[in-house]
Amino acid sequence: MDPITIGIVAMVVALALIFYGVPIGFALGFVGFVGNGIMLGWPQAIVQTQLVAWEAGTDFLVVAIPLFLFMGQLVFVAGIATDLFDTVHKWFGRLPGGLAVTATIASAGFGAVTGSSVAAVATMGTMLMPEMRRYKYDPGLATGSLAAAGTLAILIPPSIPFIFIGVWTETSIGKLFVAGIVPGLLLASMFALWIVIRCTLNPELGPRGPSYSWPERFLSLFRLIPIAAIFSVVLGGIYGGVFTPTEASAIGSIGAIAVAAAMRRLTWRALADAFHEAAILSAMIYTILVGGILIGKFLVQTQVTTELIAYVGRSGMDRYLVIALFTVMYLILGAIMDTFGMIILTLPFVFPVVLALGFDRVWFGVYVTVMIELALITPPVGMNVFVMQRVAPEVPMMTIFRGAAPFCVIILLFVVFITLFPRIVLWLPSTM
Repeated sequence: MDPITIGIVAMVVALALIFYGVPIGFALGFVGFVGNGIMLGWPQAIVQTQLVAWEAGTDFLVVAIPLFLFMGQLVFVAGIATDLFDTVHKWFGRLPGGLAVTATIASAGFGAVTGSSVAAVATMGTMLMPEMRRYKYDPGLATGSLAAAGTLAILIPPSIPFIFIGVWTETSIGKLFVAGIVPGLLLASMFALWIVIRCTLNPELGPRGPSYSWPERFLSLFRLIPIAAIFSVVLGGIYGGVFTPTEASAIGSIGAIAVAAAMRRLTWRALADAFHEAAILSAMIYTILVGGILIGKFLVQTQVTTELIAYVGRSGMDRYLVIALFTVMYLILGAIMDTFGMIILTLPFVFPVVLALGFDRVWFGVYVTVMIELALITPPVGMNVFVMQRVAPEVPMMTIFRGAAPFCVIILLFVVFITLFPRIVLWLPSTM
C-alpha cells in the first residue's frame, strides 16, 4: 500500500478501537506506534515512543496542567463556590429567571478558578436545583441552563483545553488564556439574555427570586475577594508578562491553598482529595497527549495532511465554507466522543488546513474550545448533561437535552459571529 492509503486505514482502525471502548489515549498511541513501525521500522518506532513520552512529561508547559487542575480542585473542595453563588444571587436573582441567570454568571466565575465544566455543573447544580424546585422552575429550563452554564468554565481561563491545544499546536498558552476572556464574557451574556427574554415572555418558566437591599448587595461583594484575587494574580501576571502560564499555575495553586487556609476551610481531607483528583485527570490527559503526538508524527510520514491541504487548495473552496464543514464535523464527533479525544483526533488534519487558509492560530484555539462547549451538551454523549442528570435524577435525560437545545443554537451563532469578526477573539491578546 502507498503511504496515504496506510494513513487512511490507520485512522479507520483508530476510530474503530475508540468506538469499541478502548481509551482514546491508548487507541491513538497503539495506532501511532504500529504506524511508525511500518513506516520507519520497529527500532525507530520504539525510540520515538520513548522520546515522545519523555518530552511530553518533561515539557515545561505541560507542568501547568496538573497544577491548574490542583488549584481548581482545591477551590472546589474548599467550598468557595458557595460564596460566589451567594453574591451573584443577591445581584441578579431578582431578574426574570433569576436563578438560571445566577447559574450562568456564577459558573463563568467558578470557571475562572477551576477550568472544569464538570465541576461547575456538579457544584452549581447541587446548590441551585433545590432552590429551582422551590420556586417551581420549568425542569427543562432549570437543568438545561445549568448544563449549558457549566460549559463556560473551559472558555474563561485558566482552561485545560487551552493548555492542551497550545502544547499540541505550539501556540502561546498565555495568548490563548487572554483570548478566551472576551468571548467567555460575551457568551455568558448571550446565555443570560436569552434566559431573561424567555422568562419575561413566559414568567412561569422561571419566576423572579427574592429582592435584596443595596447595602446587602455591596456587602456581599467582599465575599468575592478570594476568587477575584486568585483570578487577578494568575491572569494579570500572564497578561502583563510577569510570569509564564506554568509559573502562574504554581502561584495560583499556592494562592488557593493560602485562601482556603485563611478561610479555615483547608483540611487534610480536602488537600488529599484535591491531589487525588488532579493526579487522575493529569494522567488521563498525559496519556491522550502522548498518543496524539505519536499518531500525529505517523500522519506526517504518510503525507495525509499534506494531501488534504493540497486538495482544499485545488478545490477552490471558500475558507468560510471549510470552517462550516469543520463545524459540522465537530458536531458529529462531539455527539459520539469525549472532548479531549475529539481534539487530538482532529488537530493533525484541521490545524494545518486552517493555517493554510489564513486563520490565526489563537483564533483557532478559541474556535475549537467553543466547539468543545457545544459537544458537552449535545446528545448522546453530552458529559454536562450526564452530570446534571445525576444531580437531578428525577428529570429525564431527554428533558435536559431539550432544555439545553436553545443554548446549542446560541453557541453555533456565536461561532458564526467570531468567524466573521475574529477581532472579538484577537483584540485583547494583541494588546499583550
